[in-house]
Amino acid sequence: MLNDISRDSIEAKVRKLVSFGTRHSLSETESDTFGIGAARRWVKSQFDRYAKNSNGRMQVELDPFIVPPGGRVPYEVEMKNVMATLKGTNPDDDRIFVISGHLDSRVSDVMDSTSVAPGANDDASGVALVMELARVMSDVEFPATIIFLAVQGEEQGLLGAAHLAETLKKDSANVVAMFNNDMVGNTLSSETELKNDSTVRVFSETIPVYETEQMEKLRKYSGSENDSRSRQLARYIKEVGESYVDGFSVTLNYRMDRYLRGGDHLPFSKNGFTAIRFCEMNENYYYQHQDVRKENNQQYGDLPEYVNYDYAAKIARVNLAALANLALAPYEPQNVGLKVDLGNTTTLVWSAPEKGAAPKGYNILIRETYQPLWERKIFVSDTTATIPYSKDNFFFAVQSVGEKGAMSLPVFPAPVRE
Repeated sequence: MLNDISRDSIEAKVRKLVSFGTRHSLSETESDTFGIGAARRWVKSQFDRYAKNSNGRMQVELDPFIVPPGGRVPYEVEMKNVMATLKGTNPDDDRIFVISGHLDSRVSDVMDSTSVAPGANDDASGVALVMELARVMSDVEFPATIIFLAVQGEEQGLLGAAHLAETLKKDSANVVAMFNNDMVGNTLSSETELKNDSTVRVFSETIPVYETEQMEKLRKYSGSENDSRSRQLARYIKEVGESYVDGFSVTLNYRMDRYLRGGDHLPFSKNGFTAIRFCEMNENYYYQHQDVRKENNQQYGDLPEYVNYDYAAKIARVNLAALANLALAPYEPQNVGLKVDLGNTTTLVWSAPEKGAAPKGYNILIRETYQPLWERKIFVSDTTATIPYSKDNFFFAVQSVGEKGAMSLPVFPAPVRE
């Protein structure tokens, strides 16, 4: 699948999305060549093409929702997300994985719905990445379900993502992980002119925005401020992505998003789902949220010639490696606990997952308390283990391992008193 990802295919998708002139959420919906409506229908047509390779497992739809007046929406408007759902092959597997980019674009004035807004990098690059993964993965069988998503209304207030997250929460959907790809094609910094085409940032929340009283109590009791489920997902992406994509690195940014900013993973986090954001290492503010123009020999505007498509393809491969491994892995271990006792060894206990294929075994993950990443793994086949590491000096987690090596997300243990 990694070899099937094509930088030329990603570029063609970006340029086609740019050709619609503007994809502003309040723009034209009836034209076949201009505006958000035409862009939505084209993305759906491409998903429909990919679905033909899925033996009926991929279902494509426009998911409409009504937005009332308020904020950056001056009048009631119907918006539509574009969704391609690749159903899992195991009918007893209720896990869902979501990968998303936002379809809408903007210029300097966020309310300007008529000016040319190419949105090549922000975020045709993310939508093209999602479409490319849908193309490549459509004929592969996964036990779990994957939703490939192009959302509308991000620039007007994360509206499409909020709609889907709230719908999934209302349906009690088992969303294991949400990948948001927003601006994944720029390599050159606007002010410093630093270039980085070999690193991607992954943003993940520290203290969950959705935190119950019980979760807060456990966090304070165990000192697990750096061990949210989203943080575990970010570490997973770094480990798996770097092992599959040579010469490319994932840097973990320990905040929800860039300073005082947000993206489509935030509504998922607010609804209690595990969500992260992929974003290029360097942003170029000459191109981002700018009217297309030239001033003092400087070009402004989010044009397709400023997207590095080789870089976007590498980020696509990191996404695919992590997403495919998660979708192929067993369910996570259940009831993961750490026995509370005095001593310099640590005993971990857990239960085998009740659904899906039985794991081949489990990894116990270990790191010193000041380390950002897991440092050691111990593979065991039982559901309990006593290891010679002090619970005072180390953090632990447990993950399921499948027959072919695919790993679930790690689960941080709760204290267990006998």
